[in-house]
Amino acid sequence: MTFLAALRDTTRPDAPDALRIGDVTLSWSQVRDAASTFAAGVDRTGPVAVCAVPTMETVVAVTGCLLAGVPVVPIAPDSGPAELAHLVTDSGATSWAGPLRDGIELPVQSIDLHPSDPAPLPEAIDEATPATILYTSGTTGSPKGVLMSHHALRTGIEGLAEAWGWTDADTVAHGLPLFHTHGLVLGVLGSLHIGSRAVHTGKPTPELYAAAEATMYFGVPTVWTRVARDPESARRLASARLLVSGSAPLPVPVFERLRELTGQSPIERYGMTETLLTLSTRADGERRPGWVGLPVGEAETRIRGEDGSFAPHDGETVGRLEVRGPMLFDGYLNLPEVTAEVFTEDGWFVTGDLAVVDADGFHRIVGRESVDLIKSGGYRIGAGEIETSLLSRPEVHEVAVVGLPDEDLGQRIVAFVVTAEASDDLAASLVDHVATDLSWHKRPREVRFVESLPRNHMGKIQKKQLLEPAP
Repeated sequence: MTFLAALRDTTRPDAPDALRIGDVTLSWSQVRDAASTFAAGVDRTGPVAVCAVPTMETVVAVTGCLLAGVPVVPIAPDSGPAELAHLVTDSGATSWAGPLRDGIELPVQSIDLHPSDPAPLPEAIDEATPATILYTSGTTGSPKGVLMSHHALRTGIEGLAEAWGWTDADTVAHGLPLFHTHGLVLGVLGSLHIGSRAVHTGKPTPELYAAAEATMYFGVPTVWTRVARDPESARRLASARLLVSGSAPLPVPVFERLRELTGQSPIERYGMTETLLTLSTRADGERRPGWVGLPVGEAETRIRGEDGSFAPHDGETVGRLEVRGPMLFDGYLNLPEVTAEVFTEDGWFVTGDLAVVDADGFHRIVGRESVDLIKSGGYRIGAGEIETSLLSRPEVHEVAVVGLPDEDLGQRIVAFVVTAEASDDLAASLVDHVATDLSWHKRPREVRFVESLPRNHMGKIQKKQLLEPAP
């Protein structure tokens, strides 16, 4: 099978509403003709940088590159000058597609949604060919280019299709950015491979999600939190088959509120830019709040302790999550030494995430090893369970827990809390709540009330920005 199989299948019925983005709708044949025409005229001497605004033109440019066997570099529309220059230079992009940005001097590829003389569909290409160069968020330095092949994209999507019962009878809806794996690869390219209809809502608002009339909805926790706070819109999702949450942990209270309003429990899953999705709860299986389920497709996982031993499947022992499988990336562009550092000698990718696994093989992600494992007073404490405990309090709208340097404890637990009811009494009450709900040594030693938490484009909290000492 070839990636984008459904789009390449010229025998499939030509659904007039195969793909809708905002107010623009194209049929299967129209998407195919537009993408094939772009592929015929694209510069094949190097990668193509695509300004990934949420439009049909972006999808046509990305898909056209993939059909032509040219690597595509999705660019965040709001990238600043320094980041933009790094992405274009590091990727070696030789042309540009989409709205032109200041400072870009590359040749611009034209995009025609309705070509008068469409080019024929290109022949299938070698699946080992690089498909995308997706850049990491750059939280530990300059963004790194993640090389994904056509084979990795196909096998990753097919593994999810099996776990989710995803077929061409589905309609996928989301309003996520098109320069990340979740929105672009899963939400759009996945639909073009499986054959499901796809609706991009433009913005991920509860009202637009409710109006999409889909069977599968993709969102990040920020989106689902907003949906859970809009009962009218949430109830309109009750007819959907799956509500899928990812890119960050879904707070348990939001999980339970969605179940109450829609009559179904969300699907939670785990993956990285480098791995696509490797873990998920299943459409036909248990959906447990706070847990991301089982390996999907051909993915394999293992959890190792600090001493290199394998963690027992007891649902409690925290260790470093390592994964392998055909959906993994081929390496970081231009960084062979960095690539070698993130793989073990026997070929497993070290995710940098902490996890536990239970006797049934269910996984729970505790957090990032760099910021979510707190070593305080001789204890190894996961920030995630403290955050979940605090979020059960109705006064807490958002929270991030970190470990700050402490001469006595090594690290002291500090909770950054977003609330409309900030007071010394509430801070003391929250500390007591964690001490009672979890244990005394897991209580925050300090509660800091903030107006908002720093987040990236996908809604992930950027904890490194919270690690600076208070003024």
